[in-house]
Amino acid sequence: MAKFFKSITDPLRRVVERQRIFFVATAAVGARVNVSPRPTADTLRITGPNEAMYLDMTGSGAETAAHLRADGRMTMMFCSFDEQPMIVRFFGTGRSVLKGTEEFDTLLSNYFDGKDLPGSRQIVVMAIEATQSSCGYGVPFFDYTGERPTLRDWSARKGDAGIADYLAEKNLMSQDCLPTGFESVVDALKG
Repeated sequence: MAKFFKSITDPLRRVVERQRIFFVATAAVGARVNVSPRPTADTLRITGPNEAMYLDMTGSGAETAAHLRADGRMTMMFCSFDEQPMIVRFFGTGRSVLKGTEEFDTLLSNYFDGKDLPGSRQIVVMAIEATQSSCGYGVPFFDYTGERPTLRDWSARKGDAGIADYLAEKNLMSQDCLPTGFESVVDALKG
């Protein structure tokens, strides 16, 4: 049976911190609902009982950034694929903190030990209004075998100038033609 809470409880935090992947869902009026997988290693931080954030990497789409600008609603979902069957959801609103801003640098310093990753474009900060746990009995077991290095390797090969060009070509608008706000990231990467 699902249970709702007003914040991230210690038991929920322990479940979340054991996971290797989470899913982010966002939506905007007139646009498709988007669900994206995200890695937890080096990117996810729980920064308080009602706040979480993750370092977002350049990818083939930019729906999350566009939806957060247009609407702000966001859900994070974590599925336990190990011995404890559980699903944890965070409900709230998110905002993009764009690379190249003072706030990005401050968050990176305070919560990511100052360690930026190749191809980062924003930190998504979520204000959590409610959390939910549910049984997860239908979630299958999966064995974790490691992180996929492909995106980081691709980003490192491109370098800042190549990432800036990629963002300018493919990440300034969502698939539903909503603006992402990444123009300033492109400018920051071009220096």
